[in-house]
Amino acid sequence: MITTRTATAADVTTLAALNAVVHDLHARTRPDIFVTAPAVDALEALLTEQLAEPGVTFVLAETPDGRAVGYAMARVVERPASVLALPETFVSLQQIAVDPTAARGGVGTALLEQVRAIGRAAGCRRLVTQVRDFNEDAYAFYRSAGLSPVTRTLEQAL
Repeated sequence: MITTRTATAADVTTLAALNAVVHDLHARTRPDIFVTAPAVDALEALLTEQLAEPGVTFVLAETPDGRAVGYAMARVVERPASVLALPETFVSLQQIAVDPTAARGGVGTALLEQVRAIGRAAGCRRLVTQVRDFNEDAYAFYRSAGLSPVTRTLEQAL
């Protein structure tokens, strides 16, 4: 059974190791955008900064023996009203990573449900995330979990 808990600064090394799962896919697929291997100390510093940001929560998924098998980064965003948009508070799933050895074992679902719970507790009315077009497995996971496409980003090399 997978359990989840809020990650702390003591988990930064674990989060950095799990980040490699997703980062490696991005770096292999888009080497024009992503560094091949981020410096571990710089990545850990970034994660430490993000952990301290207001509205940011990292959720760590663990097996019964305490092995970390995934994480999610959630950010509660408060958007003020503008001339064009109503004010809103929503939860943004900014990162999710699942150890390949635990894939299809309920880790992603457990993490996603905790992000939903964070959003509900903050009074959010919706959850948003972004998926790179090449990440078909993630897209299929989110669609099967009930998320629907909202926008599309297009690009062209110049």
